[in-house]
Amino acid sequence: MTAVQEADPAPVDVPAPTAAPRGLGWLCVVGGAIGLASSFALTMEKLLKLANPGYVPTCSINPIISCGSVMDSAQAAVFGFPNPLIGVAAFPVVVTVGAAVLAGFRPPRWFWLGMQAGTTLAVAFIHWLIVQSLYEIGALCPYCMIVWVVTISLFWYTTLHNLTMGRFGGGRSVGVALGRFHSLVLAVWYLVIVALILQAFWDYWTSLV
Repeated sequence: MTAVQEADPAPVDVPAPTAAPRGLGWLCVVGGAIGLASSFALTMEKLLKLANPGYVPTCSINPIISCGSVMDSAQAAVFGFPNPLIGVAAFPVVVTVGAAVLAGFRPPRWFWLGMQAGTTLAVAFIHWLIVQSLYEIGALCPYCMIVWVVTISLFWYTTLHNLTMGRFGGGRSVGVALGRFHSLVLAVWYLVIVALILQAFWDYWTSLV
């Protein structure tokens, strides 16, 4: 009996599919808190501007870095209410998820697929807003850009985690391969956005030299 037990050890090298990813947990807590703070600050600025149409938001620095211009656009209230309220409602959920993961909660597959759906919708929405800011509104909102950074990182690492754990019914090898270059992919993503910002407002930037 002893010999049989010793010949059949547990496969300790196989990761449990429900293992709590502490790195992603910390990202949700810290990134969610930063996103919430930015959304809340922008909401307060919007309320002050509604109370006093002549109010100049503190995040309006020059003709390009001007959240006042963004606030006054139709794109700033796509669903009939100020966009920052979406962040005020959504980021506390992200923080709670991160705290639960760090506390040892092992979410089921449907939970992570729900997170995937939420972050995918969020990243699609902020990229639409990026295009609108650069080519339609012609101005940038500092608080919005912070939310862009946070949302992209949350989407990227949620997707990478789900791929690695095989939660899409496959793709685990793709997740492992991408995981080796996770920082590089994220850095390139951010650099592309920076390049688009430089190109869209190139005349203004060069006028400052």
